Amino acid sequence: MVNSHSGALALVPMAETVTLDGRSLSIDDVIAVARRNVSVTLDPKALKAVASSRNVVEAAVARGQTIYGVNTGFGKLAHVRIPPEQARPLQLNLDAVRAMMLLRANVLMRGTSGVRPVLPELLSEMLNRGIHPRVPSQGSVGASGDLAPLSHLALAMIGEGEDGRTLTAQGLKPVTLEAKEGLAFVNGTQAQTGLAALLVSDAWMLWHAAHAAAAMSLEAVRGTPDPFDARIHDARPHPWQQRSAALLRDLLADSEIRESHRENDPRVQDAYSLRCTPQVLGAVGEGLAFAERLVTTELNAATDNPLVFGDDVISGGNFHGQPIALALDVIAISLTTLAGLAERRLERVVNPDLSSGLPAFLARDPGLESGFMTAQIAAAALVADCRVLATPASVQSIPTEGNQEDIVPMGMTAAWKAQRILGNAERVIAIELLAGAQGLEYLKPLRPAKAVARLYAAVRQDSAALASDRPLTADIETVAAHIRVGRFAP
Repeated sequence: MVNSHSGALALVPMAETVTLDGRSLSIDDVIAVARRNVSVTLDPKALKAVASSRNVVEAAVARGQTIYGVNTGFGKLAHVRIPPEQARPLQLNLDAVRAMMLLRANVLMRGTSGVRPVLPELLSEMLNRGIHPRVPSQGSVGASGDLAPLSHLALAMIGEGEDGRTLTAQGLKPVTLEAKEGLAFVNGTQAQTGLAALLVSDAWMLWHAAHAAAAMSLEAVRGTPDPFDARIHDARPHPWQQRSAALLRDLLADSEIRESHRENDPRVQDAYSLRCTPQVLGAVGEGLAFAERLVTTELNAATDNPLVFGDDVISGGNFHGQPIALALDVIAISLTTLAGLAERRLERVVNPDLSSGLPAFLARDPGLESGFMTAQIAAAALVADCRVLATPASVQSIPTEGNQEDIVPMGMTAAWKAQRILGNAERVIAIELLAGAQGLEYLKPLRPAKAVARLYAAVRQDSAALASDRPLTADIETVAAHIRVGRFAP
């Protein structure tokens, strides 16, 4: 589990419930509800604020005040006034989302959206009963909210479509959306932010596993841990570089393999992919910490439009997803860097000209067998895919809504790209872990560092040593899956 703003892995007791108040939701909470089906409750005090904001909207409508999205059209059609008797049909013409139900419910609990308490109450009930509307993965440009994906949530809540029938079959009563409420659902960044929260958590798991793979590779090629000396990194005090070096020092402590080549080793320095691991993974950590900060803030941010403050209803632009789109692009670039570094270390383990005595491609009978040759090719292909996908989406604006929405962040595009990069990078690290473990087979009876030995044992739970050529697809997928749940976190 990832503690917010720390990137540190900790054993966090699983909460029995997550209470939404619009201000204290964490990435841990998102993971608990999204992946562990922890139940959701609503803070009673926050619910009172929700009801109060709704009263402000209804009073404004009653006195004839013109408010965007309440009694006007949307986007380029904001100048079109909607008569009171047509307010309900207007809301039904908006679609809405499910994938990020928790975030949408939490935002509504801030009391700035002008909706009735029944809406977050229904959302929490849907979450607790496992009613999950299907959401399209494409169609959002990330501003004016994640309009297309978020719409599918409202469809279920108003009882429309197959998901709406599921709602009623579960004994829940569909709502009739009143003025402002449809807009409150689709004006928001919850689709891209929900994906970003999951990505931040998974990326930190991968960051730690990358250190495990790096340590195992260093041992396999009999490299030196001297470049991880604290004095070197204190002289360039980037915090995550320092943490990375400290993690590697802990992983590589008390190694018989290291002692076996401490004296009379003709090599002066290891290659960058080994020697500069803290500098590179430290920079990756800085990128992930930056993204985590933006995402954590957004979890509890009011992102619809207009917003209710006291007796005022004010139009603005908090629905614009640029902070999250940028965070997602940084995650994508960071994980592409991590994967590229891992592939270069992998090359040094399998290449007989670089691996300091290991057999070619780690095969038992090189030539007759190919060992990890194809696995390294697969890693190279995955890295190439990451590099193509790492092109930032957040600068790819295409104006919409008759040029009213003339600068948009493409946050959902950034999210789906980052998610694919994460999967690629997990598999690259999985291949490196498998290759590193195979390399250690050839150094026996020398024992690696105690921490590396534990990691080796974890790999062997998933994959037996390569005695002869066999398909490695299942091994790679199993190790990659276990990276995500923290098995290879030092």
